[in-house]
Amino acid sequence: MTSLLELNTPAAVVDTARMEHNIERMQKRMDALGVSFRPHVKTTKCLPVVQAQIAAGARGITVSTLKEAEQFFDAGVTDILYAVGMVVTKLPQALALRRRGCDLKIIADSVAAAEAIGAFGREKGEVFEVWIEIDTDGHRSGITPEEEKLLGVARALESAGMKLGGVLTHAGSSYDYDTHEDLLKISEQERHGVVRAAERLRTAGFACPVVSLGSTPTALTVPELDGVTEVRAGVYVFFDLVMHNVGVCGTSDIALSVLTTVIGHQEEKGWAIVDAGWMAMSRDRGTQKQKHDFGFGQVCTLAGEVLDGYVVSSANQEHGIVSRVGDADGDIARRFPIGTRLRILPNHACATGAQHPEYHALSASGATEAWPRFYGW
Repeated sequence: MTSLLELNTPAAVVDTARMEHNIERMQKRMDALGVSFRPHVKTTKCLPVVQAQIAAGARGITVSTLKEAEQFFDAGVTDILYAVGMVVTKLPQALALRRRGCDLKIIADSVAAAEAIGAFGREKGEVFEVWIEIDTDGHRSGITPEEEKLLGVARALESAGMKLGGVLTHAGSSYDYDTHEDLLKISEQERHGVVRAAERLRTAGFACPVVSLGSTPTALTVPELDGVTEVRAGVYVFFDLVMHNVGVCGTSDIALSVLTTVIGHQEEKGWAIVDAGWMAMSRDRGTQKQKHDFGFGQVCTLAGEVLDGYVVSSANQEHGIVSRVGDADGDIARRFPIGTRLRILPNHACATGAQHPEYHALSASGATEAWPRFYGW
């Protein structure tokens, strides 16, 4: 066990009490809504975190790479959804996982992808379970609920002997809102769209047992989930400044921070220089287009208390610039002497976590324990 004062900096720190509170909050909400919960583990890629989510009641996980699927399967997790459109070059990797006993689900949003999956499955004697991705907000991928192509994908899968497992969607545009009223609208749009897609498939004679949706903002806002069977969300486990600006958490809920040390000053500019640049924080400037721009991160004391007005205003590869928003601070050297340890709350927990090989899990006693992250594609 190591204290924050003993860690080399920069280092990714997880406040375990906050993390556990976030897990409990989400799981209780899903239980109350009567749906299964399948967390997206790309946020953390960390076995102790995922074990805590499963212990709280999560049923299966969502991954963004097949390497993640392999690593979590090796660690004992068997129910896995690979929630990125499948291409033929990755099918051998998916097949190997299924042949080892992994209950791996894959997704498609085009007839071409469905046909490729079907042809490969027939050739290898494998019945892949495929979910169709639905676009409910024009955010990124998927088929809109009323498109004829939806039934075409289902027909391609069925004719090849594959299993249509269900439909899924992701309200990615929910990150663009910051009022409860707008989040209610986008969450109902998400729910209605994916349920409508499932209804169309069933009316056409296709089985559609799973109706899956999810984003952290909508999961924490939607008042009811009629017609939905499961929810997926990821960043809720740590939260971040983007989610704070969206309005679904406070800074006191953010469980991930980057521990850094003051290494110098530019007093005439009101700068303190720290050893956490974008290699530690990531280049993500997700709050830049929101009402409150936190630069590259919100500065906190070593104890995790927010220092209002102080942000990492600029970053190079290994250097971060701490300054006060709105004015220069002539006493910056007195405020942050060289050697001072600070913690920086991130804009985007997924991106910041990805910069580090491990987390340092901080207990209430002040001791930390190393939690490795899974790496690789």
